[in-house]
Amino acid sequence: MSSTNSACAYPKTRSLGGECSDAIAANGDNHKWGVALAIVGTFLFALKSILIKFAFAEGAEATLLLALRLFFSFPFYVAMLIHLRGKRKNSQPLCFRKVIAATCLGFLGYYLASFLDMAGLERISAQLERLTLFTYPAMIAVLARLFLGETLSLRIVASIVLSYVGIALMYSQESQTVATTGSPAIGVMLVLGSALSYSLYVILAKPMIQQMGSREFTSFAMIGSAGCIAVHFFLACDASALFSAAPIVYVYALAIAFVCTVLPSFCISEAIMRLGAARTTVIGSVGPVITIAIAIMVLREPTSAYHIVGMAIVIFGVSLVSRK
Repeated sequence: MSSTNSACAYPKTRSLGGECSDAIAANGDNHKWGVALAIVGTFLFALKSILIKFAFAEGAEATLLLALRLFFSFPFYVAMLIHLRGKRKNSQPLCFRKVIAATCLGFLGYYLASFLDMAGLERISAQLERLTLFTYPAMIAVLARLFLGETLSLRIVASIVLSYVGIALMYSQESQTVATTGSPAIGVMLVLGSALSYSLYVILAKPMIQQMGSREFTSFAMIGSAGCIAVHFFLACDASALFSAAPIVYVYALAIAFVCTVLPSFCISEAIMRLGAARTTVIGSVGPVITIAIAIMVLREPTSAYHIVGMAIVIFGVSLVSRK
């Protein structure tokens, strides 16, 4: 055995400052940082529904709030894109076709999914919205079977059935316990549409992310989505609506854009790099629990045994998809 191999095979013969000890310590720190980033990212994402509910209570509506959210987050993603391209001055220029594809996918993943989610949140509780949206991994599994030919195992089928049983259980109590605007059934359908839109985005974006890198792709997608919501807003609303909302609405919109969109997106991306997608997903499964707890304590949304049981069923069902 060579001396180099011996050193790593028998770390006790080296000082505490040796290379093997440093590598072990660095790996441990890397794991701790990954877990911390995943927890922080999950918590910040979980706050989104709560802040949106606060903004609705101040008179904001879905189109205005989505416009403000994307307009506030837009500069951060442009800055990230400029930074990434600046680091690659000597690299080949991006293919125009790939850039167009990435910006178009932003329509599905960040414009349509976000708009349907906010429109649904106007009609149902934050608890039901979060759990309904959380079914997207099961949708991704079905879409992967339809479009990519991937196997749809019995475990995935069980996950889908359990997820929607849990949602149905919560929905059965929604009209009785939660004061909502409009039909809860329409609200659930809108949020399911949001989950489907995001699932399509994930399936279609995967090859693009592999070619462009996650941060660069996400930046182009966000820029594309900002263009979509700008067109939507100016067709549906008067431009003066951007400046006539209550001051607190802009505070909520800025918090939703930066605290609940930009920061957690980078936290989760970094966590995936350090922990891997599977472990990060497991940590992320506590997101609905966080949202529901805050909704009950802060928004004073009523809950019942049906809500708790429904939540447990949905989370268990989705966890079946996330397991290796």
